[in-house]
Amino acid sequence: MPELPEVEALTDFLTEHLAGRLVVRVLPVAVSVLKTYDPPPGALDGARVTAVRRHGKFLDVETDGGLHLVVHLARAGWLQWRDRLPDGPPRPGKGPLALRVALETGEGFDLTEAGTQKRLAVYVVRDPAEVPGIARLGPDPLAEDFTEDRFAALLQGERRQLKGALRDQSLIAGVGNAYSDEILHAARMSPFKLAASLTPEETHRLYGALRGTLGEAAERARGVAAGRLKAEKKGGLRVHGRAGEPCPVCGDTIREVSFSDSSLQYCPTCQTGGKPLADRRLSRLLK
Repeated sequence: MPELPEVEALTDFLTEHLAGRLVVRVLPVAVSVLKTYDPPPGALDGARVTAVRRHGKFLDVETDGGLHLVVHLARAGWLQWRDRLPDGPPRPGKGPLALRVALETGEGFDLTEAGTQKRLAVYVVRDPAEVPGIARLGPDPLAEDFTEDRFAALLQGERRQLKGALRDQSLIAGVGNAYSDEILHAARMSPFKLAASLTPEETHRLYGALRGTLGEAAERARGVAAGRLKAEKKGGLRVHGRAGEPCPVCGDTIREVSFSDSSLQYCPTCQTGGKPLADRRLSRLLK
């Protein structure tokens, strides 16, 4: 799933390629992709793009008519830029194409989604706050006003495990499964540690890992073309998706805990005092 650093890079990429351009047509191909119907996608035809912004993991394409095309790529969605779109309208079918945006220049982009779950979401709205996922977003962890004191206040009384708390978009915007693993590894903390149990020193360490991990990943992704962002993300991960490989810090074997629809990876030596976590959903918490 694209997370904050990749969506930030896509925002920069689309700002460069879309700003000032005229939208000729927005063509939904998969019925499941469109989450709003008023205004219809056709209301964007003839609009000029004025800005591209990011809200957590959401992309927001703003136009001069006051309408916004908002996209959430979900787990298996992606954006493919095309210097030249194919002639003729796309045909609905079983392929990955979900929506196409065509520009007056002949350029444009496709939104695609692999797999069968179909969670890619597109909204046409007058205000991004009309999108439920944006309306409930927590603060952006790379914003200037996201201070350590603000972070500590968010964690006060938070009885969830750190892994779940970091991934909660209403608590902190933009962190998903991969970067939560990376942040906790950098902070040397168990993913099952309770957020409310952190000492001031641990909160300081986790705050630094959060800002540092996301900031470094965003910097690595900056300037990378949309088609290469997935590979850039994977290449920069130290523990996520690397079960069975040696930890780049201590050399211990990276372990995995699997759940019904996801998994986490961690280093026992760096994060859990050398103790492996039970590989089941109801694992005991490690302090």
